[in-house]
Amino acid sequence: MEEKKQKSINEILPVELIQRILLRIPVKHLGRLKCVSKLWYSLISDPDFAESHLHLSLAPTHGYLFKKDSTEAFLVHLEEVFNGDNYEVKEVSFPFKKQPPSEFRIRGSCRGFVLLSREPHFFVVWNPLTGFSKRISYSCMVPRNMGRYFNFLDHAILYGFGYDASRDDYLVVVAWQHGGCQRLDCLSLRANSWISLDAALPKPLGLTEWRSRGLFLNGSIHWFASSHVKHYYEALLVFDLKERSFLKISLPEQPIMRGPTTFVILGGCLALYFHDYVERKTHIWVMKEYKVQSSWTLYVIPCLEFEPLCLSNGSDIIAVYPILSIPARSLKFAKYNIREELLQHFTCPSHIRHYSYNYCYTVYTESLLLLPSDSKHKNKKNNHVI
Repeated sequence: MEEKKQKSINEILPVELIQRILLRIPVKHLGRLKCVSKLWYSLISDPDFAESHLHLSLAPTHGYLFKKDSTEAFLVHLEEVFNGDNYEVKEVSFPFKKQPPSEFRIRGSCRGFVLLSREPHFFVVWNPLTGFSKRISYSCMVPRNMGRYFNFLDHAILYGFGYDASRDDYLVVVAWQHGGCQRLDCLSLRANSWISLDAALPKPLGLTEWRSRGLFLNGSIHWFASSHVKHYYEALLVFDLKERSFLKISLPEQPIMRGPTTFVILGGCLALYFHDYVERKTHIWVMKEYKVQSSWTLYVIPCLEFEPLCLSNGSDIIAVYPILSIPARSLKFAKYNIREELLQHFTCPSHIRHYSYNYCYTVYTESLLLLPSDSKHKNKKNNHVI
C-alpha cells in the first residue's frame, strides 16, 4: 500500500492566508523564509509586500546605528537589548570602498533607509537590512569659491530626509544661505536631480536657533525651533512634502521646561523631552494625535540620564544614556514601561564606546523597501556601491 504524500503548507493554506501570516513576522526573519519555496520567495520579494510589511508588522524592529569613530560604526537592535543574552552589537560594513578612508556622517533615516554624507560632496542612501545603496552627488550645489571640502549640510539652516507618497519619491530637503540669499533646494531620488523650490522660507530664520536635522513623520519633515531667549520654545516647523509648503505646530500650552529641550519621534508621535536637574528626572511631552495641540501628554521618567530613542511594544520607551564625557563611556541603555512605571537599565560590553552628539547616530525601522527607481528593476548593476 502506497503511503500518501504529505502535503506542503502551500497546498494546505491559500496564498492570501500565507501572505497575511508573513506580514506579521519580524522583518529580520523574512530573509531566511525566502528559502522555503519559490512561492514564499516571490511573495516576500514583491515591492508591494515590503510596503505592506512596513505598515502592518506587529513587531517592528528598531535599529540603533551609531559611529565609533570617523570610519567605523555599530548596530544594535533595540528590542533585543533587554532580552537576556540574545542581543548583539554588530560592527557595520558601510557601502564605501575602504580606500582611501574619509569622514562620513549619519544624517537621518526614513522608512528603513539611512542617509549618509561623505567627503567630498556626496550622499549615500542605504538600506542596512538589504544592503542596497545608492550614491548621489551634491557637488553641483557647492559654490565654486568654497573649495573642495566645503560640507554642504554643515552650513545648512535646515535639512531633512523624507518620503513623498503622492509622487512615490524620497527627498532630501536643504535650506541654506550663501551670499546673503536664502535658498530652498530639494534632491529627488526618483529623478536623481536637484530641484529649486519656490516655497517661502519662514522669516526671519536668523532670529531662531534651529535644530538643523529634521525628522520625518506623516508625509512631512519636522524641525524644533527655539528663540534666543533662554529655555523659551516657540514651535515645531513643518515642511509638507506633498504641498511643498511650511507650517508650524504649536507646543504644549504651559510647558515647564527647565533645561535644553530635544525633539524625537516616539511610536509615530511627535515628542519633546528635557532633563530636570532639580528633580533629577526626564520630562517627555508626547503629541498623541498629530497636529492636535490638546493631545500633548506629559510623562515623567524617574531618571535624569534618559535620551528616548523609540517606543517598543506600545508602552516601552527605550533610551540611551547621553555620552557627554571625553573619552566616551560604555554604551548604556534604559527602558521605561509607561503602564507599569518600571525602569530597567542595561550596559553593553565595556569595549563598545561611542559619542552621542549630532551626526553620529540614528534610529530607523528596518524594512525590505527598495527605492522607487529600482523597485521594478532589481538588477544588482543598479546598486551603486562606492
